[in-house]
Amino acid sequence: MAMTDYLLIILLVIIALAGAFFIGRKGQGGGAPAPSSAVDEGVTSLKAQLEMLAQQSAASQSQMAEQLRNQEALLSKRLEHQLGTMSERLSQNLHKQTQSTHENLKSLAERLAVIDAASQQITTLTTQVSSLQNILSNKTERGAFGEVQLENLVRDVLPPNAYEFQHQLSNGKRADCVLRLPNPPGDIVIDAKFPLEAWQKLQEASNEADKALARKALGVAVKGHVRDIQEKYIIAGETAESACLFLPSEAVYAELHANMQAIIEDSYKARVWIVSPTTMMATLNTVRAILRDARMREQTALIQAEIIKLIEDVVRLDKRVDNLGRHFGQAQKDIEDIKTSTGKITRRGERIGEFDVIEDAPDKVDLLS
Repeated sequence: MAMTDYLLIILLVIIALAGAFFIGRKGQGGGAPAPSSAVDEGVTSLKAQLEMLAQQSAASQSQMAEQLRNQEALLSKRLEHQLGTMSERLSQNLHKQTQSTHENLKSLAERLAVIDAASQQITTLTTQVSSLQNILSNKTERGAFGEVQLENLVRDVLPPNAYEFQHQLSNGKRADCVLRLPNPPGDIVIDAKFPLEAWQKLQEASNEADKALARKALGVAVKGHVRDIQEKYIIAGETAESACLFLPSEAVYAELHANMQAIIEDSYKARVWIVSPTTMMATLNTVRAILRDARMREQTALIQAEIIKLIEDVVRLDKRVDNLGRHFGQAQKDIEDIKTSTGKITRRGERIGEFDVIEDAPDKVDLLS
């Protein structure tokens, strides 16, 4: 029911009450009393209006209730639709979040696997470094380390018939590697050395004085190796006039050439060439080129010898062709003589065929008697 209907009802009630009160006062004032029929008619009219207003109010309330139910149903539908939409969005967002979380967990698992593999590699590398440290701390194993590195370089560059490892020389000394080269220069001996102690002292030196002492000790060690190689592995008539000292460390080789030039010059005088893995590779490539050139010269000599034999065969064939030509000439002459004889015989036969034969001769001889 609308607010205006309530106000209208209240106004009508007030008017009815005021009319009744006015009629009562008028009767009390000495005037003629109002007819009861008029009062009844007023009351009846007022009741009728009140009933009409009540009916209108009931209709308005019914209409308002219907509108409220319709609005409530519409609002319920809207709320249901919004709740459905919101639920669907929440479901999609939850699915996306779940999928994203799954992908993140999968990526995290892959990264953890990579980290685990890297950790295992680091552990393996640490073990290998420890093993390498143990190897380098032992002089015998350190020498074997240099020999293995030398063998790998030689095997990667040269053919198998161009080198020999642990070859025993005529003086009883065993060389780490001998390169088989033609004379000159002849077989070249390579010995692997690694002055690790002196090099470590040089790396651990904290001031210039300690570095000078350590560098001096390194020079003495290298010079001793050079002298040993000169005395043990350079043999006149058996090896080349020079040999190689293989240092399996580029750092030691660089230190010698940068700060210890006197040691390098002494090695030149002793005909002992100090080489590192890099320069050893260049030396081996040069040796391979020398071997290829020597083999080409050998093949050239063989080819020249075969060409000379081929020329001799051609000359011999030419003589035989001349002899065959002479035989063909004699055969041709004999054929011409045979043709001449057959021509004569043919002509004689033709002349004989031209003779007349007398069938009735008087002195006929019976050859069959």
